[in-house]
Amino acid sequence: MPTLKITRRSVSGLQPTAKPVTYYDTDLKGFGLKIMPSGARSWIVEYRPGAGGRGVAKKRLKVGGDALTPEQAREAAEKLLASVALGKDPASDRSAEREAMTVSDLLDLFIERHVEAKRKAASAEFYERTARLHIKPAVGSKKVNLLQRADVTRMHGAIAAKEKGGGRFVANRALAILSAAYGWAGRNGFVADGFNPAAGVERFEEEGRERYLTADEMARLGAALREAETIGLPYDVDEDGPRAKHAPRPESRRTIFSPHVTGAIRLLTLTGCRLREILHLRWSEYDAERGMLFLPDSKTGRKAVVLSGAAQEVLTALPQVGIYVIASASAGTKDERPRADLKKPWAAISGRAGLVGVRLHDLRHTFASVGAASGMSLPVIGGLLGHADPATTARYSHLQVDPVRAAADVIAGRIADAMNGN
Repeated sequence: MPTLKITRRSVSGLQPTAKPVTYYDTDLKGFGLKIMPSGARSWIVEYRPGAGGRGVAKKRLKVGGDALTPEQAREAAEKLLASVALGKDPASDRSAEREAMTVSDLLDLFIERHVEAKRKAASAEFYERTARLHIKPAVGSKKVNLLQRADVTRMHGAIAAKEKGGGRFVANRALAILSAAYGWAGRNGFVADGFNPAAGVERFEEEGRERYLTADEMARLGAALREAETIGLPYDVDEDGPRAKHAPRPESRRTIFSPHVTGAIRLLTLTGCRLREILHLRWSEYDAERGMLFLPDSKTGRKAVVLSGAAQEVLTALPQVGIYVIASASAGTKDERPRADLKKPWAAISGRAGLVGVRLHDLRHTFASVGAASGMSLPVIGGLLGHADPATTARYSHLQVDPVRAAADVIAGRIADAMNGN
């Protein structure tokens, strides 16, 4: 349990880690600062209601987010703890007001008390991001006990229509998260047990999402990456727009991408790693001597990645700017954070390469498919990808080369060469 004297100076240098961490104040017992892996911060107060004592379970309340200064948060915490000393129970008082709780409030509670405690940090971030971007804008302001199935159905359809490419997938995940939140709320008394407006809403059918690059597509991707990091990729200008006359000449309209952007895409292609595993990779986790990555907290737990010579060449060529291999805009500063995503550069680079409908995650599928097509065993491929369940790797079984057919090809090939005089 990390402790420090909470001041503006002491908390300004705190950095997010792979898991949520709460720093407790050394002066005011029960007062603390919680920092999420995403960098989100919130002030908290912990106390034991009534007469206290170790036999009484602790309760935790939020007293604000980044909007409060340490001094303001401390003042709010002191008032809450003073009311506890007078015999009040602020958490119970808030529970009594749950009829006024909104769907947004419920999602926050569900993620904080259940998801963060039961799932890995990456999963908790996915839940938080899906809730923030998709669920809250649609139904977040509604009271939890007044949300109707029709509201959820409209939200589900709107997400699918708004999101390009994997809209149905995103809509289904949002629906599943909302349903899980209501299930948890029912078990914990925030809504009537069994009340779940997300239950019964029909999920969209999802097409298979595995997409593998062909040899020609891989060649086009490589050419687009080289062009992006050297002379840059061309971009269009609205010639009728008000700023068109100030735009560069057509032959000069190119955007050069940083080596960290192109390096990230190459590493995704050459390692089969997940996006966050590369974007959150620290230089301290790269063992150049052994050619290994040692990831402390991937989706499936601690993970060692064996690097090919090609992947090591990419890492060697990358400039070391900050603590992260893929430098972000804050690289080298005291508040350095990992790069959030590669959406815009990938859209430009994949578009230049003519890779229609190809996602960054498809580079991981491509890595596995090449291994399967080359005759590698599924356990070996699963080990390279870090699969915890062999069934996950089994999706690539249909790509494996039939060893009998391979043997026939070798024999017939030699006979054909002999008959052709080779």
